[in-house]
Amino acid sequence: MSTMPRTLALALAAVLLLVSGCGSGTRIRDFLEANYERTEILDDTSVYASPDPVGTTTEAIVDAVPPAERQADGGNEYLRYEDDIVIVSAAAGGSTVRVEDLDGRYRGGFFAFLGPGFRPGSPVGTSGGGGPGDVK
Repeated sequence: MSTMPRTLALALAAVLLLVSGCGSGTRIRDFLEANYERTEILDDTSVYASPDPVGTTTEAIVDAVPPAERQADGGNEYLRYEDDIVIVSAAAGGSTVRVEDLDGRYRGGFFAFLGPGFRPGSPVGTSGGGGPGDVK
């Protein structure tokens, strides 16, 4: 009889681990919602305000929810997750954090200028680099 509660507890822990590992898009959106003030929402895009500069805000996000890919361009930081892209930009008094669903502009190649990991069809979980024939 004493093994039944233990087995049940292990099964519950396994289910929770599986659920928490799925849907990293939800994890990043939950983190942003809990830590920043949402200023705008439009369809699958949300915009948040951070009182900290771009670098500090980006590091806080990356430390909490590591992205599949990260790139900087023109003072903006781009973080690609499984289902979302996060763009951190400078703003008066801090920074702006924009999270978009990857089905829109990303799938159409809008972020291809950022290189490997940001082109449509790029594998999830790669970091920089690229393979033969990639434009560097």
